[in-house]
Amino acid sequence: MNPAAMRVAVLCDYAEEQWPSMDICANMLLEHLQPCGTRIQPRLIRRFSRVAGAAWALNADRLINRHIDYPLRARALRDFDIFHITDHSYAQLVHALPAERTVVTCHDTDTFRCLIDPAGEPRPRWFRAMARRTLTGMQRAAAVVCVSNATRAGLIRNGLIAPEKITVAPNGVDPVFSAEPSSNWDHEADRLLGAAQDRLDILHVGSTIPRKRIDLLLRIFAEAKRMHPGARLIRVGAPFNADQKRLATELGVSGNIVELPFIPPDLLAAVYRRASVVLVPSEAEGFGLPLLESMACGTPVIASDLAALRETGGSAAEFYPVGDVISWAEAVSRVASDPEHRNTKAVGGLTRAAEFSWAGNTREVNSLYKTILFRTQEIRAQEKDHHHWRGRLHRL
Repeated sequence: MNPAAMRVAVLCDYAEEQWPSMDICANMLLEHLQPCGTRIQPRLIRRFSRVAGAAWALNADRLINRHIDYPLRARALRDFDIFHITDHSYAQLVHALPAERTVVTCHDTDTFRCLIDPAGEPRPRWFRAMARRTLTGMQRAAAVVCVSNATRAGLIRNGLIAPEKITVAPNGVDPVFSAEPSSNWDHEADRLLGAAQDRLDILHVGSTIPRKRIDLLLRIFAEAKRMHPGARLIRVGAPFNADQKRLATELGVSGNIVELPFIPPDLLAAVYRRASVVLVPSEAEGFGLPLLESMACGTPVIASDLAALRETGGSAAEFYPVGDVISWAEAVSRVASDPEHRNTKAVGGLTRAAEFSWAGNTREVNSLYKTILFRTQEIRAQEKDHHHWRGRLHRL
């Protein structure tokens, strides 16, 4: 089948859940699938959170929407050749779709930690049951697209998905993430962060969930600030939780942190360009989009020594063990005080980032779609032939 003639339902996360990296992956897939991709993205139905502002109310709504409302919507979908779930934590939707024509993109194994390591990630029985249903959904899918070889290895090592079902298609980088200046967006970044000055601005982008190790980010910043008193920490993403705020206060750095919410990609690119260095201190990652985006903007990156991050950053980024605060702080200081070192890393990052593209990602995915459709058509032809001969034998 001609790829342009395929009808692909791209099932996205609820926008209200605010997972920017998942939104980027879905948006880029849809953009490069034109005109055959159709966005499927219901609105979150608010039941409890409409009358209560507590976290439990929103979480209850999320669970009901993910496991009841969205599957009902998915079950009603018709007239599509392929169904692509762009976030593995929504893989329970496979149970409501034609599994033999459904693809799931898996970004990491974090969703299944309570099943892989129940002692290290203790969860209530109901939570494990939902994780199990999500996993069995992904296992039923025709194919799983992994964003890195490291994610693929994690699935296989833990016996979650059969190797022959997995295709690796690395994420790309949106062209807005560029070292080229943009007067309007650079001006907006200046308005938010103050006029650009010769100071050390350390940037971190992303959520504040436990595996992102915000505690280490704050300790690294505190040590770097001891070496460079004028340093600032720029945080883009979800706000600090109470424990993280308390730690920042205890370390004496709360007054030197600028917090920004999740911001549009063009503005985020301008913030990357302004930063002296980007830190990715996570203890687990499946790919590392902020690492790739910062390299594309010509900003040096220091990251945790994880297989997935090394796979993305190659030799362009610097890697240190998770938790080695002194080594991280010294690396930050080296970027701040050695212009030649900074320039070498910036140029290397630009070269490395150019190896990743969403067009390349979509080519791999399109090839997978065609394989699935061919296999489906072949099975249907065999079933039709079987019924034909069975009918003839019955008449004899």
